[in-house]
Amino acid sequence: MMHARVQPETRRPRVAVIGTGGTFAMHGRHRFDWIEYADSGVIHPIDALLQSLGELAPDAEIVPVPFRSLGSVAIGPNDWLELARLIRDAAAADPSLTGFVVTHGTATLEETAWFLDLALSLDQPVVLTGAQRPANTDGSDAAANLRGAMAVASDPRSRGAGVLVVMGGAIFAARDVTKAASFELAAFEAPPYGPLGRVDADARVVYRRRMPDSEGASRARFRNVIDHAVALPRVDISMSYAGADGAAIRGFVQAGARGIVCAGLTPGRAASGERAALLEAVAAGVVVVQSTRSPRGLVPRQRFLAADGLLAGGDLSAQKLRIALMLLLAARDAQAAQDETRMNDEAIQACLLDL
Repeated sequence: MMHARVQPETRRPRVAVIGTGGTFAMHGRHRFDWIEYADSGVIHPIDALLQSLGELAPDAEIVPVPFRSLGSVAIGPNDWLELARLIRDAAAADPSLTGFVVTHGTATLEETAWFLDLALSLDQPVVLTGAQRPANTDGSDAAANLRGAMAVASDPRSRGAGVLVVMGGAIFAARDVTKAASFELAAFEAPPYGPLGRVDADARVVYRRRMPDSEGASRARFRNVIDHAVALPRVDISMSYAGADGAAIRGFVQAGARGIVCAGLTPGRAASGERAALLEAVAAGVVVVQSTRSPRGLVPRQRFLAADGLLAGGDLSAQKLRIALMLLLAARDAQAAQDETRMNDEAIQACLLDL
């Protein structure tokens, strides 16, 4: 007598969804309110928004996790610290969670994603997504982006890949992604490397590029910063342009900047009028990193940088260099507090170029 084989029960993925506000949570005043929808003053909490969107991922259980609602132009380092701790603590409290999705405003989505990528050390996927149009307006991408993010967070191949961004059906590494357009639906890109993969129309996840290393030796320096940092050191970005005279750099130093990223002209050099201010900043103990305002720029180690005491920013964007430098300076402060060997500028340089 033959017996039917009993198939083992497959556990349904459980994905925590953390809402932080942004366009995703806002309410348009009319069906084509795609620009000034913030004027409605309505921001939906994540649990209410999930209920209004209906079934998005029938094969996954959605676990809403409350945070606070912010416009993406308002989010800052203290919010990043709290969000990272929330994700870390939720993962520790509920090991059955398959992954995390964070809904976020698109203006600073890439910065939050990069901070979380550096600060967190989780096996579970953390996926950020947002919307270019509010959920109640025509042509909104809110539900589709959340569906795609849920699929990526539920996929076993996403584990250990660090923080990912899913927008417009594309999967991006937090390191590479940037918002390249104000109002287009396909606003996110990753120059020059491109996306890691895509989410097909049937929610199938397709990876076409190797995942970045989220546990490299340099990244170990960022771990545990969220455990002890009350606030992150101030790091500012100075934008170079023809005729820039260094006034902004001097202002940042006067305001107490511990680090400055100079988003230089496309060759990776500051304007001539800024050099004196940069030298003054270095002499005052400020860590200065030379970057470029070019979207595909590269600033390697060079003699003129070393001679002036400036660090090379490699191919990271200025905004992502700022975040990495904030975390490195916080890690250095922690070392000093614990009487450990203090990280010098050369160690910071090596780390920045290794990310």
